[in-house]
Amino acid sequence: MPAPTLILASASPRRVALLARLGITPAAIDPADIDETPHKAEPPRAHAARLAREKALAVAVRHPGQFVLAADTVVAVGARILPKAEDEATARRCLTLMSGRRHRVHTAVALVTPDAALRETASESQVIFHRLAATDLDALIAAGDWQGKAGGYALQGAAEAHIRWIAGSWSGIVGLPLSETRRLLLRAGFPLG
Repeated sequence: MPAPTLILASASPRRVALLARLGITPAAIDPADIDETPHKAEPPRAHAARLAREKALAVAVRHPGQFVLAADTVVAVGARILPKAEDEATARRCLTLMSGRRHRVHTAVALVTPDAALRETASESQVIFHRLAATDLDALIAAGDWQGKAGGYALQGAAEAHIRWIAGSWSGIVGLPLSETRRLLLRAGFPLG
């Protein structure tokens, strides 16, 4: 029987690139199609964990006997979960809300193992933007990095020049906390080089 491979339950090119830093090329990329609407009064950390778990489990049924890795990133100001920005107005609202203040980025990772066991981990990071002038907001919107991004920005894009402080996992903010993911895979018996 062939050795189990890793299936990535995400279409995110950032997650593929981050896995490559661990020396992993997914055998397949199979994004889950789940409802990502937060439950009423669901805290940001719990929301990220639930979505990662649901994604991993949904894709695992299509790939029995394989490792299936899923992740979800949630940006929050206090208990308020910010949406993925699908339009300029949403991105601008998110960036305006975060301007000059601290926000948290929760990234949860779920792994279904070949024996169908579920393992989970997470990272929490904090980020502070400089106070954003109207011209800064216009430039960030024009850069286009906000499209489909939680909170309306990509740390590895134009927004990085406007961030004055980060505590936590840089890779977790981008979408996959490498230290936590590496330990999760090793504990599950995934062969890392």
